[in-house]
Amino acid sequence: MPPTGQTDPAPSSDDERDDADYRPVPLDYRRPPVEESLARSRAFLDTMRRRRSVRVFSRDPVPFELIANAVEAAGAAPSGANQQPWTFVVVEDAAVKARIREVAEAEERDFYARHITPEWRAALAPLGTDAVKAHLTDAPYVVVVFAQPFGLERGPDDAERQVKHYYVPESVGIAVGFFLAALTHAGLAALTHTPNPMAFLGALLGRPRNERAYVVIPVGYPAAGATVPAHALQKKPLDRILIRR
Repeated sequence: MPPTGQTDPAPSSDDERDDADYRPVPLDYRRPPVEESLARSRAFLDTMRRRRSVRVFSRDPVPFELIANAVEAAGAAPSGANQQPWTFVVVEDAAVKARIREVAEAEERDFYARHITPEWRAALAPLGTDAVKAHLTDAPYVVVVFAQPFGLERGPDDAERQVKHYYVPESVGIAVGFFLAALTHAGLAALTHTPNPMAFLGALLGRPRNERAYVVIPVGYPAAGATVPAHALQKKPLDRILIRR
């Protein structure tokens, strides 16, 4: 019994749980020496500082393992309720890539002709973008990332039911970040491309009704003599993006 005037301590979160599915396991973690941490951090930063969005790709083949490893790295990203609401569709088939390009360019021509605002056009001008999307057919792989706003499960009666997913845009965005970092670490180039609208991608790639196209990422090696806009090199310095309290 607690001493007079005191109460039992509040139950821990584990005490309050009534979820029989919660089964904790030991964390697999080795704390590295500080010097090792700093060396790894500096090497990663040096690699990421050289990351650039590439629009002109070589058609040289890329080992598929590099793509698979990057997707697996993306799959290690945190997600709301650990629901992992993403699918990475890796397109290699030349005919499918050509169809993606055909539809994407049609949408882009309409966008540049009828929908772009003067402010948006001014923002894009230093990047030199236009409706021509040769990267969609030149890059050896085009990875289409799909978000899953809800899951689909079958019950004991074989009836399909929807399962709500939580923090889907945030979760998929983090996974895409992991994917891009893994590609960069492997020495590959990529571009994030978002045709608007993107609904055609679900039908073209045979995705189920619970998946929505999130981003299109051509992946490969830069073409010989590839250039990037000088504007793309202008990253904000650390003192503009880091606030220490």
